[in-house]
Parts: sequence; C-alpha cells; structure tokens
Amino acid sequence: MKKASDLFIECLEEEGVEYIFGVPGEENLDFLDSLSRSKKIRLILTRHEQGAGFMAATYGRHTGKTGVCLATLGPGATNFVTAAAYAQLGGMPMMMITGQKPIKKSKQGRFQILDVVRMMGPITKFTHQMASSDNIPSRVREAFRLAEEEKPGAVHIELPEDIADEQTDSTPLKRSHSRRPTADVKSVREAVKALEAAKSPVLVIGAGANRTMTSRMLLQFIEKTGIPFLTTQLGKGVIDERHPKFLGCAALSAGDFVHRAVEASDCIVNIGHDVIEKPPFFMKAGGPTVIHVSTKTAEVDPVYFPHIEVIGDIANAIWQIKEDIVPNGGWKFDDLLRYRQAEVAHTAPLAADARFPIFPPHLVRQVRAAMPDDGIICLDNGVYKIWFARGYTAYRPNTVLLDNALATMGAGLPSAMMSAMLYPERKVMAICGDGGFMMNSQEMETAVRLGLDLTVLILNDSSYGMIRWKQANMGFEDWGLTYGNPDFVRYAESYGAHGHRVESAAHLKELLAHCRDTPGVHLIDCPVDYSENDQILNNDIKRLSKEL
Repeated sequence: MKKASDLFIECLEEEGVEYIFGVPGEENLDFLDSLSRSKKIRLILTRHEQGAGFMAATYGRHTGKTGVCLATLGPGATNFVTAAAYAQLGGMPMMMITGQKPIKKSKQGRFQILDVVRMMGPITKFTHQMASSDNIPSRVREAFRLAEEEKPGAVHIELPEDIADEQTDSTPLKRSHSRRPTADVKSVREAVKALEAAKSPVLVIGAGANRTMTSRMLLQFIEKTGIPFLTTQLGKGVIDERHPKFLGCAALSAGDFVHRAVEASDCIVNIGHDVIEKPPFFMKAGGPTVIHVSTKTAEVDPVYFPHIEVIGDIANAIWQIKEDIVPNGGWKFDDLLRYRQAEVAHTAPLAADARFPIFPPHLVRQVRAAMPDDGIICLDNGVYKIWFARGYTAYRPNTVLLDNALATMGAGLPSAMMSAMLYPERKVMAICGDGGFMMNSQEMETAVRLGLDLTVLILNDSSYGMIRWKQANMGFEDWGLTYGNPDFVRYAESYGAHGHRVESAAHLKELLAHCRDTPGVHLIDCPVDYSENDQILNNDIKRLSKEL
C-alpha cells in the first residue's frame, strides 16, 4: 500500500513529466510532500497561477507533451481559468491539478469552496474530481491521452485533501502508443483533380500545420509544384518565409496585400485550418474551390464550407497529394506573387524610418536582424503583434510564439521563460506592450531565480495601444485608454535583472545585440511611436492593395 499522492506523482513520472509549475496551497501539501521525493520532476514555483499556466501551456506547444501546473482550491483554481482557455483555444496540451477540501467529511463549511470541475468544463477537454485513490492511474492516463491528441488542449484534475492522503495498492498505467490515422485515398484523389484543374491554386498554412510539424512534407510539395503559400498568424514558420513562393501572413482581418493574393486564386488548399483564428479568406457561393486538409473535419460556419475534405495526419496527406499530383503547366502565379512584391516595396521605406520614439516597422526589422535563425520571439498581445506577424520573417517552426486564439495579454513573459528553460542554447526574447507586461511582470523574479537567459523588450506607449488603434479606426474620440508606468529600468533592477532604456534607433540596435550576447535576464524599455497605426494599417495598405 502507498499514499495516494505518492501514486499520483508516480503516474506523472510514467507520463514523462519534467516540470510542475505552480503556486501550492494548504490543500496541495500531501501532493507537495510526495513531489519533494521525486527524482524526475522539478517544481517551478511561480508568483501567480496564471504565469504557471502559461508556462505549462508553452511547454506543451513546444514539445507536444503535456505541461503540468498546480494550484490550490478557490482563488488558486480561478486564476488558472485564463491559462486554461489559452491552452484550449491555442491547441496546447496542458494539465491543471487543483486541490480541494476533504470531500468525505467537511470541516470548514463552504469556505473557499467552488465547483471547480463544473467551472472548468466549458474550457477544457476533460475535467474530473478524484473521489477514489484507486482510480488515479486511469484518470491521469485518460487526461494525458485527451490533452495530447488532436486538437490538443487543457485538462483538469481536482485532488481533494482526504483522497490525497488515502492508502492504495494501485499502480501507474503505461502510456499507449498511437498514431494519427492516414487520409483516405479517394479524398486525396479528389483534391489532386481539383488542383490539377485549377488556374491559380494557393496554399494557406494554419495552426494545425505548426502543431503537427509538417514542414518537411510541405516544403517538398511546394518545391515540386511551385504553388505559392501564405500563413495565418499561428502558421508562421512552418515554411521558411524567405522562400520565393511566400505570399505573406494574414495578420489583418481583411484588405491586406496577402488577402488580395488569395482573392486572385481559384483553388485554395487550407492546411491545418483552425476556426479559432480569424479567417484568412471568406468563402461565398460561386467562389474558388476550397480543399480542407486537416486532422479534423471542417467546422462549418457562414464563411467556411469547404468543397473537399482530406482528413488524417496532415504530413501524410500532403505526401499523398505530392506523390499523386502532376504539376499543371498552365498554372499562373504571377498575379499572386505581384501582391507580395508590392507589400515588400511598401514595407521597405517604413522599416528604414529610424525616428525616435521607435517606429514599429523599424523595430520589427531591428529585432529580426538581432535574432539568429533559431532564435525564439514570444509576443504578448497588442497592436505590435500585427506589425510582427506581417513583417517579421519566420525561418523555422515555433520560433514566433504569438497567441492568435485567446489573444490574451500577460502571456508573453511566461512563454519566453518556458522557451528559455527548454532551449538554453537558443536566444529568446519576450516582446510585450507595457500593458501586457504589467499583467504578469512579477514573473521577472521567477526568471531571475531560475537563472534564465532572456531579453524582455517592452514597447512603451503608456496606453492600451491596440484598443486605441481600434478606437481611432471607429472614429471615436481618443479617451480612457492611457496610464502611467513605473520606471521599468529600476523595476527590472529591483528583481536583480538588467535594465536598459532605448534612446535612439541606433541605440536600440546596440542594446538588442548586447542583451542577446550577455547572459542573464534583461529588460529593454523601448518608447514606440504608434501615431501612424490607423493611417497605415487601416487606410494605406487597403488603398494600395486595392489599386493593384
């Protein structure tokens, strides 16, 4: 016989868990005691449950394995809600473990007690309260299986105090070995026929293609056929964006150069599409043929109702299509590629604008120049995300971690911390607005305590800039969205990090190189000039692309 909390830790070890991120509480103390004796799992103590959840989700995003986080009951569990939604919508496998008061004999009435299992129901793939220690192995195995299978997401297990303290003779279950099914040959043939009959086909690479690591097969397909491709925000990096057939990233909702390129196509192959992202194109009756290639059937809505669905492992489906297809000598891609050329021509003078405070397109160019090929940037949420999605050239998968699903503020720093832990030999940068950074800025202490090497670039405009941009676009008065900030340099130094303040465009270049090459946690306070966001993103781009 053994203690149930010991068994729980053994089950996590059997699943290959390396870290548990969290803020333990009184109701987790049995679990914490068992964890203290584990030789395989490391506890990462964070300063807020949300930070722990974002780190666990990012572990899942990078590895495909379930990241695990821990919180107490009540307010600890409610602080996990945003991170749960972040993982669930973003397709990141994550397990939350929360404590609870004894369920067999209550000692404290309803103090701190919420129905956490029901609360988690709508935002997880699986949620369960442990009512018997004998069931721990099967429930843990089921939770991991569901978290990791396509589409990955969040799962939750509640471990009450009295169950954690029970004695049991159960033993962990071994992980099952499973493979994604392969696409049906007849559906592949239909897709090939549609492509061969098209005049100007195009590929749209989405979130699912990034998760299932289809880079190699997709590159072979593009090299064989010459069909151009674009990405959604969550599809960035699947194919090196320096490729001559790259058309751009659908960062804006509509009206960008890349949207005009899609509109010029008569056959769209939508690879790994996930409806949590804003659609990169809108279907209508009589429009181009749309082929849906994914692990899941299409979720139909008024603007998405594909004609052909190829369902199965995406890499295998692309391989099957590649093997069967005969490239059509009549395909015409000049018009599609012309839009990309126009976008590059429009961006070049903007990126060369070395004004101060820093102009966003110039900032994007500077960051790209400073980061090595395998460097990882982790974007928080703000208007700069659009500038980076459009203008930052991604070279490799999962090197641009942005959240275009829940699109929550506060995830940038924890996401970068997890990236730096997993890949200590790679350069990592968190890019945050001043608003998003302050939502989880306390994790700077965690980053310093862990001895991480990373740079936190804060884009400082003393306002909620994304909403101000929308406010201007809708013709409203500029009101209610500005605030003051702490002295970010001194704030960083108070945590034991290195603080820097940008004083010119040339100084920004120096600081990015210095922070990249100097170990430790660095914070760069970078004033930005967002005054032209509305004019460029809402007016100039739409006018110029329409004129083409």
